[in-house]
Amino acid sequence: MGLNDVLGSAVSGLSASQAGLKTVSNNIANVGTPGYARERVALSTSATGGRVTGVSVSEATRVADRFLETTVYTRSGDAGRADVTSAYLDRMQALLGAPGSPTALPARLDAVAASATVLTGAPASNEAASAYIADVSSALGSLQQLEGDIDTLRSDVEAEVSYTVDRVNTLLERIHELNSTVSRLDGLGRSSAGAGDQRMSAIEELSGLVAVTVRHQSDGRVTIDTASGAVLLDRRLRQLDYAQTSGAGAALPDYPAIEIRFAEARGQEAVATGERIESASVGGKLGGLIDLRDRALPRMSEELGVLFGGLAHTLNAASNAATTVPAPSSLQGRQTGLAGGDRLAFTGTAHFAVTDAGGKLVAKTTLDFDALGAGATVDDAVAQINAGLGGAATASFTNGVLSFSAAASGHGVVVAQDSAAPSDRAGSGFSQYFGLNDLVRSEGHSLVAPGFAGDEPHGFGAGETAELVLRDTSGKALTRYTLTMTAGQTFGDIVSDLNASDLGQYGNFSLDDGGRVQFDPNADLRGALIAIPTDSTNRLGTGRTFSELTGLSGLSSGLSEAQVQPSLASSGSRLPRAILSESAAVGDIAIGRGDNRGDAKLVELLSQEVDFGKNGRSTLTSFAAALLGGAGAEAATAADNLADANARRSDAVNRRDAFSGVNLDEELSQMVVLQNSYAASARIISTVGEMYDALLAMTS
Repeated sequence: MGLNDVLGSAVSGLSASQAGLKTVSNNIANVGTPGYARERVALSTSATGGRVTGVSVSEATRVADRFLETTVYTRSGDAGRADVTSAYLDRMQALLGAPGSPTALPARLDAVAASATVLTGAPASNEAASAYIADVSSALGSLQQLEGDIDTLRSDVEAEVSYTVDRVNTLLERIHELNSTVSRLDGLGRSSAGAGDQRMSAIEELSGLVAVTVRHQSDGRVTIDTASGAVLLDRRLRQLDYAQTSGAGAALPDYPAIEIRFAEARGQEAVATGERIESASVGGKLGGLIDLRDRALPRMSEELGVLFGGLAHTLNAASNAATTVPAPSSLQGRQTGLAGGDRLAFTGTAHFAVTDAGGKLVAKTTLDFDALGAGATVDDAVAQINAGLGGAATASFTNGVLSFSAAASGHGVVVAQDSAAPSDRAGSGFSQYFGLNDLVRSEGHSLVAPGFAGDEPHGFGAGETAELVLRDTSGKALTRYTLTMTAGQTFGDIVSDLNASDLGQYGNFSLDDGGRVQFDPNADLRGALIAIPTDSTNRLGTGRTFSELTGLSGLSSGLSEAQVQPSLASSGSRLPRAILSESAAVGDIAIGRGDNRGDAKLVELLSQEVDFGKNGRSTLTSFAAALLGGAGAEAATAADNLADANARRSDAVNRRDAFSGVNLDEELSQMVVLQNSYAASARIISTVGEMYDALLAMTS
């Protein structure tokens, strides 16, 4: 080997040591930098013509394990979803109140029951009646506050969905740019380690927002898909397109899907790819937000509405079975959605009476609905009442509302249940069904089961529509169907139409005993929910819609408009507490001051089971306890899931960093080796120089 060859080998060794020292210095400078993967230069023997000519040095490369990085991405998605779910469920749990708190919902319901019990021992006390009305109003206010708070949570979630989509788009743009940088540097044979680190950090953040699958390509690029298989990034940039709702966030019955679109290099949106994100299956923080918005929070709102419906039904059953002393001069019902020609559909017996200011019976008639026959209409019942009272009072039914008024000044009207065979339609007595003497009113709901039969005309106008959306337990919209009404059809025809639609392949629609439309999902879809985001129907011009009358979506409870009947709220003396004496003859005392048999009826009803429709039968306190207990259990489970997800993510990060991160002791040891190598190469160069000097001296 000639001196020139030796000198070339030494110089290459010197260059290799310098490159190694530069890389080690860079590693040491980035000790503890998040997302930094240590770098290494690759050394190889350089040979020319079969002869070793020194050391070949390549560009520095990242020391990373793709499997460990992929594990971090996967567990970041789990942690992102668990974090946002736990945070919002904790907020919801705080709104519901701690067990035993005097302001929590169970305490409000207990207060109603307690004040009702006090009424039974204070027959002449207007103060006790006022306290009871105040407790009822407080319970309604508590339910409405919770409903409003949950709507606020949904609004916050919806706003965060929008912010998360924006951040996902920003990260996709960044990764797309870094893809180009890495590919270009690799093609030029230069180090892409810095761009690779930045890309890994961006992908890690993205994986916390959306669960992703990352694949490395031969040209140094990466492609990214969602966990459900939708492509987010390949050689073309894509962006998420989310149609904004009104305001920063809004609680709506339904939300648009997130479209995936191709984008230009500078981020402008282009044509749609045909793929969408519309359920929690997308994973990550975005998946958690969608699940909260479309499943967890609406379900809680629905259960609050169901609880309100049971409470209102119980309180109104008691108030409609009783009357004040003196009786009111008129009773004004609520909107029922019925027409005068609709089938009456009552069984049992009810009493209609007129009394004077002292409670003496002026006139009375008894309606045996069974004797009226199965074909009797609402108008038939009104005619029977008026005929039986002989002009002492008048009943009228106009545009879905029943009213009952005394003819003479100073007289009052009373409607009472028969003690042996009380009137009944779908679980409500005559007065309660029409809302003649309600304690609780809601302009948006009838507060009773409708009692429709399958062969009754539905009464909706031809061409009127209701949009139905079926969502699974992840919040994914399985299918949508627009129910279009046809003139002359029945409620049974509506049920048949729904079963014949795409919705029918996921479960079965039917009318229950209360005339409500029920949806029973297939065994593999337990927990699926029907929502009705739009409804333009109007039964017989009464203003009552398909969703309000049938209770199919479970969200049309009328809670937001609920209030204690204003005429009762103003004074405890107006609370119905007396019960009409069935044996009283004209001229006898039929309702007496101090009669509080209605109070005992109230206490009895508050302890009985209530029909909660598709939620089964239960007492009010048991249902409320189950509702709050379920929310607490879900929040506790979410907190446990968060702790587990964070632990798994930390373990994955530690394993990745143990392989890719900088170990100061190793780097310092490598620095000593490289320094010695540098010194050896320098010594060889020095020795060759001395040999050249000696040769030159010999030839001079």
